[in-house]
Amino acid sequence: MTYMGSDKTDASETQHPIPQGVIGCFRERLKEAMGTRAARVFARDSGLSEGAIRSYLSGETYPTLDRLEQIAHAADVSAMWLAFGAQPQRELVIEDDKYSYVPLYDARCSAGHGAWTEGARILTHLAFTTYSLRKHGLEPSKLSAIRVDGDSMEGLLSDGDTVLIDHSRNNLEGEAIYVIRLDDHLYVKRLQRQIGGGVAVISANTAYQPMMVSKESLNDLEIVGRVVWAGGWV
Repeated sequence: MTYMGSDKTDASETQHPIPQGVIGCFRERLKEAMGTRAARVFARDSGLSEGAIRSYLSGETYPTLDRLEQIAHAADVSAMWLAFGAQPQRELVIEDDKYSYVPLYDARCSAGHGAWTEGARILTHLAFTTYSLRKHGLEPSKLSAIRVDGDSMEGLLSDGDTVLIDHSRNNLEGEAIYVIRLDDHLYVKRLQRQIGGGVAVISANTAYQPMMVSKESLNDLEIVGRVVWAGGWV
């Protein structure tokens, strides 16, 4: 396989921006970053030829570092994420004149200490009117969605329900429902500040006892964002 840098690029003299272990996934990340833009439109936005973009999408060639940066800038994603898939991209929200399309992640649990979406794929995008989001003080680019896992929030949220997360509200403002990461797993829970500085992690289903996070252990509690909307089948 070769690179595409200038019209004539010597691959042997070009530094490869993508390690072999993840090279085959580059075109999937590129497709994801392009969103709904066609190759012709994205090529224009990135200042590259349509042929180059199509070649990257097919997996026949890979961009040089300078072209990687052009692509990342046009897609408004991290060049490191685009190249390596190891760092978080921005929350990929696509907007048109009327709707904002919020990514729904397959992220029922998240192991490790990287980004909460690391290793998760985008299942689809959920359409919300941009007006309704902004009416509720929500910035579309700060939103994402996941599905509820399990019955611990039954009575409020059921297994498989979808929740919308506002990532700009990732501090404990008061008692509310948050998506959190604790012990390397994601949870949708009610958080309640306790006397002494600790936090109670509360399930709606009374069959589950509250989990207590002491003041000394608060660094182990990561608030991904506040739940601002929920939906599911009845």
